[in-house]
Amino acid sequence: MLRPMLYEQIKPALFSSQFNNFFDDVFRRFDRGSTDVLDKGDHYLLQAELPGFQKEDISVNLENDTLIIKANHQEEVNEEEGNYIRRERNTSSFQRVFSVAGVDKDNISAIYNNGILEVTLPKTDAAKESCRSIEIK
Repeated sequence: MLRPMLYEQIKPALFSSQFNNFFDDVFRRFDRGSTDVLDKGDHYLLQAELPGFQKEDISVNLENDTLIIKANHQEEVNEEEGNYIRRERNTSSFQRVFSVAGVDKDNISAIYNNGILEVTLPKTDAAKESCRSIEIK
């Protein structure tokens, strides 16, 4: 089964003050892009919205039964002469982690097009057979 891991399970504990945790909670929704997981019968299809990223900014890695999607983008710094009062750069990052037990790890594929990353995760034969509907009485 393909399950997202909880943010709290993977977040490094760099700062532990309640002040920092307050801002973590408030802005948490901004560091997560929308991610959908569809069960297509013989495979799972994971769709992650990553607008503003280039293909080169994105990495998809598999570590044991864990799929890790990361994206990082930093604007190029154009060193120009001038008396700047304020100068800002845009940086964007994204990370999602999923437990992917029951998938054929050798045949996972990914494609990135128009800001959408699609990861196809074929199910193992055992995972295909274990999926069934339960009647609700």
